[in-house]
Amino acid sequence: MEAWLIDSFLSYLRFELGCSENTARSYASDLAKWAAFCSQNDIPPVPPTQDGVVRFLRSLAEDGMSRASIQRAAAAIRSFMRYLVAEGLADGGERLPPLPAKGKILPQILSEGEIERILASCDGKRDIDIRDRAIMECAYGCGLRASEVCGLELSSLDWGNEVIRVRGKGNKERLVPFLGSVRRSVERYLKESRPHLDKGRCEKLFLSRSGKPLSREDLWRIVRRRGKMAGISSSRLHPHVLRHSFATHLLRRGLDLRTLQELLGHSTIATTERYTHFDLELRDVYDNCHPRA
Repeated sequence: MEAWLIDSFLSYLRFELGCSENTARSYASDLAKWAAFCSQNDIPPVPPTQDGVVRFLRSLAEDGMSRASIQRAAAAIRSFMRYLVAEGLADGGERLPPLPAKGKILPQILSEGEIERILASCDGKRDIDIRDRAIMECAYGCGLRASEVCGLELSSLDWGNEVIRVRGKGNKERLVPFLGSVRRSVERYLKESRPHLDKGRCEKLFLSRSGKPLSREDLWRIVRRRGKMAGISSSRLHPHVLRHSFATHLLRRGLDLRTLQELLGHSTIATTERYTHFDLELRDVYDNCHPRA
């Protein structure tokens, strides 16, 4: 597959469909796998055919790829086909297979007590302790994605209106309340810790030890390290665990779904509703197992 064709497709994703950089990179990786599969099996990669795509997805499953990753690969090829049709490079007569079912995957969460232990693990006077506390408070207290935490800038903080301007998926901006312990932790970080970390007037809010903008990999290592200090199994920690916990804890305390949808930046209410399903399932387990339920 010609490199210019993939580059043009990625521009189509970014500038016409408004896809995030993460989605564009993921689709590029999936298309590279598709091109390699076609080359190995003497299948024309452009335009994709139904038989070729079915064989490709089956090979991914045989290689042990997760169902979610297989579905994303199928979505990437379908988007690529739509791009080819839009550009007049395919006639659109070929019917690709439907997307594989995702299956019911419920988000993992931490209890409120475990969240308190993770926050307490950041207690300390070192610059990274103060920084990590502010990071955890923002990630949990504002329900941010890992990429959103790392993308925060100093200008994202609206002190007067007590909100954070968050740039989420599809470059969409939303406002999230910036109150209580979240605000206090960030204020302390900006006053006591960040000046020692900033080596060159960086505009990003959270910085690494070397003064560079915090990456998602850096954030993941911080969550893992603080979780270990709090005595939480690494199998229960993942990049969105604080965000999932934020959503479920708010629902349990009576927040309505529409408000939660706005806070999380979900484009559809259906995405937010999975937290309702999870909370109901958790209550069923409680009712069945607790001796005094």
